[in-house]
Amino acid sequence: MKFVDEATIRVEGGKGGNGCISFLRLKYMPFGGPDGGDGGEGGSVYAVAEPNLNTLADFRYTRLFKAPSGINGQGSNCTGAAGADFDIRVPLGTRIFDVGTEELIGELTRPGQRVKVAQGGHRGLGNPHFKSSVNRTPYKATKGGEGEVRELRLELSLMADVGLLGMPNAGKSTLLASLSAARPKIADYPFTTLYPQPGVVSRGAARSFVMVDIPGLIEGAAQGAGLGIRFLKHLQRTRLMLHLVDVLPPDGSDIAANVKTINAELKAFGAELGDKEQWLVFNKIDVMPEADWQKLVKAALKKLRWKGRWFAISAATQAGCDELAEAAMQWVETHAAPVVSEAVEDEPVAAPKPAPRKRARRKAEEPVPNKDLGRTVTRSTSKRQGSRTKRPHD
Repeated sequence: MKFVDEATIRVEGGKGGNGCISFLRLKYMPFGGPDGGDGGEGGSVYAVAEPNLNTLADFRYTRLFKAPSGINGQGSNCTGAAGADFDIRVPLGTRIFDVGTEELIGELTRPGQRVKVAQGGHRGLGNPHFKSSVNRTPYKATKGGEGEVRELRLELSLMADVGLLGMPNAGKSTLLASLSAARPKIADYPFTTLYPQPGVVSRGAARSFVMVDIPGLIEGAAQGAGLGIRFLKHLQRTRLMLHLVDVLPPDGSDIAANVKTINAELKAFGAELGDKEQWLVFNKIDVMPEADWQKLVKAALKKLRWKGRWFAISAATQAGCDELAEAAMQWVETHAAPVVSEAVEDEPVAAPKPAPRKRARRKAEEPVPNKDLGRTVTRSTSKRQGSRTKRPHD
């Protein structure tokens, strides 16, 4: 399946069911009053994180997702059924943006995490809600509300613990294939890897980490040269970066200069990548005698003034690969995953209910004097009060 890390979709919440106008009519109760039921709530649309997915390719052809509408209310105070919520399965690491406002709706980083992306419409009210003392047979009901409609942009950043980077044809795909069950394309020419390729590196029972291989980087990648600029974002979630260096570049370039070029592109893309933990991995030591590659490696480390960890391996013969994998496993186990800020709604939120209709109180009437009875009568909505007054001859 082709790797796709960006997609645009349209989501629509379900319409709320309409309220019903109905009256109870029985043999011995010809005027039983209103009994129209309310409509059902419209279904909402949710995005759900699926750990078994690693691409957005499913959204290339299916771009409209709509939740079911609520059922209309019926007589005998029968409420319509609510529309079922609709779940959209997306890979871990997916960020969801509103196209119109560029608002970040949510970021899915945990398996099974749910984010509401479109609210269903509210229910319509049946005619019993509009019954009053002055209107005992209301011929009125409300329609269900329309569901929320949104254009969304999905962006995928692979969830990986360790990232592989380096110049084209440095042996990144070969290393991934030797340490995991992934089978990336391997060939003796630059830019063999066209898309990020994840793989799981197992180090015994219940010990494993995810490694991702991205296309090779060249000078100017942060400004759009080569393929790296599009896929550098997949290194943002990694905790450890393994920088593969060819000890014998086919173009005869300097090893230290190549390392500086890659690190400059990381910093140009963002300070976050430039500050990540990075190990140098000198690859292809099998193509020359040990004394020769040791001399080249020491010279490169001196030029770079490198103070971090470094390894010398041969991905083709797997020399030194086991030690590298175990060191990476121990580093991942002792360094917690970064905390990702999530603007999400994990729990479903009920559709807003219409505000109850307030009945207006009658204004109290002004006191009306009754000369014949000699008392003042005051009428109000709650009770009538009488107050006796003295007559002139008393």
